[in-house]
Amino acid sequence: MKKQTVDEVLQQGIYGPLQTKPDERRKFLGTLRERIVLALTKSQVAEANVYPQVEKQMKEKPQSRLFLNGNMSYETLSKYVKLATKYKVEHTLVTNKDHDSEIGLVLAMDHAIDKEDIYITNKEPKIIKDEGKKSKGFFSKLFNR
Repeated sequence: MKKQTVDEVLQQGIYGPLQTKPDERRKFLGTLRERIVLALTKSQVAEANVYPQVEKQMKEKPQSRLFLNGNMSYETLSKYVKLATKYKVEHTLVTNKDHDSEIGLVLAMDHAIDKEDIYITNKEPKIIKDEGKKSKGFFSKLFNR
């Protein structure tokens, strides 16, 4: 174990213990990239509807933890808080006055999973049950569609 210098001890006394990858932690709302199951940007979180991928992962991984950007309004975040409560997933609002991350939501594990693609780029379509073939309308018959 490396012996600490007096300056290092003083710095830790003033600012708390040193963290690994502080820039990465600021960006990903206090967690490390290697632990992330999925992430949404602030604009994605602000959309009216919940991303179905988030709900699916919460359902499959109740031991995960949800980190929400506390610099966003609670009204915007509340739909994800309700979802976390529904699936008994711990959630934390992370507010960093010194750094406002573009990330709005992170679902992460407490250990490394090293998932390559963590960003959700599009919403999964909701599965709509096909209730039988609809009869062709007048114009469909007319134009052979």
